[in-house]
Amino acid sequence: MYDTTIATKLLSQLNSFLGRISPHFHKPVARFIGDMMYGIMAEKDVKLSSIVRALKEKITPKKVEDRLSRMLSSSELEHTLHDVIAEMGATKVHKDTLIILDPSDIQKPYAKKMEHLAKVWDGSKGEVGDNLGYWGCMAVACESGGRRPIPLHFRLWSADSPGFVSENKEVEDIVKTISKHTKKRGIYVYDRGGDNIEFYRFLLSNGLDFIVRLKERYVKSWKRKIMCGELASQCQMLHRAVVEFDHHGETKYVTIEFGSVPVRLPDIPDKLLHMVVVRGFGKKPMMLLTTLAQNTSYKALWQVVEGYITRWRVEDTIRHVKQSYKLEDIRLFKYNKLKTMAAVVLTTVYFSMVWIGNSEKHAVIARNIANMSFRIHGVPEFHFYSIVDGTSDILKGHGGRWRGFDPSKAEKEHETSLFAFFGMNTG
Repeated sequence: MYDTTIATKLLSQLNSFLGRISPHFHKPVARFIGDMMYGIMAEKDVKLSSIVRALKEKITPKKVEDRLSRMLSSSELEHTLHDVIAEMGATKVHKDTLIILDPSDIQKPYAKKMEHLAKVWDGSKGEVGDNLGYWGCMAVACESGGRRPIPLHFRLWSADSPGFVSENKEVEDIVKTISKHTKKRGIYVYDRGGDNIEFYRFLLSNGLDFIVRLKERYVKSWKRKIMCGELASQCQMLHRAVVEFDHHGETKYVTIEFGSVPVRLPDIPDKLLHMVVVRGFGKKPMMLLTTLAQNTSYKALWQVVEGYITRWRVEDTIRHVKQSYKLEDIRLFKYNKLKTMAAVVLTTVYFSMVWIGNSEKHAVIARNIANMSFRIHGVPEFHFYSIVDGTSDILKGHGGRWRGFDPSKAEKEHETSLFAFFGMNTG
């Protein structure tokens, strides 16, 4: 397939995608979203200067940048994009689909003029340190054992911004947005950061299933109050499995054992939960608190164990977003623009990973795009890196000229397709 043909098909799909979401926005905003998505994909960069360079408009770059910056100030754009992407992604979420919450951060150590910079996580210390930046969280849906995640939500926030309550409240708002569209389908998977009594109370009161990795805390089991680590050491290992994982490019295998014990949280004594204990990943057993595992069969417990292991496997997603689009190089002084840009990036990632990358209908174009990227070791299993690289090469090459999204044309095409559909059915 020639470069120009691939570019034409890719731009056609981008227009189709924009036609799907444009009814939620005013026409100028829909055009703006199209320009931003095209620029981010072409340059693999979120800096406005790079996006302007990709658009190649006839007016001066300064005027284009001012227009894009002004549009980012829209107060409703962030929330509406989050709603639209959650609604689209929800169609792919079933009862047992995992919804993985992956907290992260954007570090900006030299950006002194950006609004509401706050202290973020210091990986070397294992705690919040002196590094400045913004907190964030991405939510992705994924089938257990799979590696094809579906982005559902991505937001940034600052602990020093007006109106900020807590990280827990931010994550709860993410879950509320998603669960509204999924009709409470799915199993929420969270690392130790989710081991919070208020978060448990929120999930249980909303009837949501979850798998959360426990830290050391008191639980109640068989009418006694006991530290979960001590209880885990007493748990009978009923089952065994061999798990395959990638360790710095090398395939490794580890034998694990797992069992479970019924528990209650002292602060929520009316809810019976289960703690699934896994040995084999480290010196200490891994403890997973869940609403699942209603019996001790291999199938019931493996659903929980595999569900949490899948969370590890899709951590590539957040790295993909940050690295592929240079998210930590973002340069927006206003806090509301930064948050809106995160929603635009989410939309771009959804188009790349789901509309193109995860669609059987678009498998051929996805394969051709991935093959266009120059990679010494071929196309990796996590092939979205290749799609991002290939898309950039195509859009900057022959036939990738962006002429802007026309909402009016999209409306006419939609009306024509509806007319043809009803015409065929009415004979």
